[in-house]
Amino acid sequence: MGLIGQIMSAIFGDGRNVVAETVQVFRENAENRAVRDADAKAAALAQLAAEFGHARQGWFDRFIDGLNRLPRPMLALGTIGLFVAAMTDPVWFAQRMVGVTAVPEPLWWLMGAIVSFYFGARHQLKGQEFQREIAQTAIVAATDVPARPDVDAVDNAALADWQAGLG
Repeated sequence: MGLIGQIMSAIFGDGRNVVAETVQVFRENAENRAVRDADAKAAALAQLAAEFGHARQGWFDRFIDGLNRLPRPMLALGTIGLFVAAMTDPVWFAQRMVGVTAVPEPLWWLMGAIVSFYFGARHQLKGQEFQREIAQTAIVAATDVPARPDVDAVDNAALADWQAGLG
C-alpha cells in the first residue's frame, strides 16, 4: 500500500472518520441536534398531555365561564347605547357626562386596573385551554402514530454507496 493509501486509511480507516470526529468536538452535529430537539419537543408534549389531559369542568365552572363571556358584549353594546343616547337626548346625556367628570382620577386608575386584570386573566385562561386542547391532540396522535425510526436504521442508498466506496 502506498503512502497516500496509508494516510487515507489512518484518517478514514476502520469505519471511522477522524476528521468528522474531531470537528464534532468543536462544532455540534446538526443531525444529532435535530434528533435531540425532536425528542425534547416530544417529551414536552407528553408532559403537557399528562398535565392538562383531563379537563374537569363542573356546573359552577361552566356558570362562571358564561358570566365571563358577558363583559365584552356589554361594553360594546353599552358604548353603542351611549352614542344612541347622545343623539336622542343630548341634555340628558350631558347631565350624565357631568357626573362622569366628577369621578376622581384614582378611581379611574382603579377601574383601568380591574378591567386590565380581567382581560389579562381571560387571555391567560384561554391560552391554558388551548394548551389543554393541544395536549389532548398529542395524546390521540401518540396512540395513532408509530414510533419514529432510529436515524441509524434508515436505509439511505447514497450513504451506503459512499461508505462502500471508502472501504
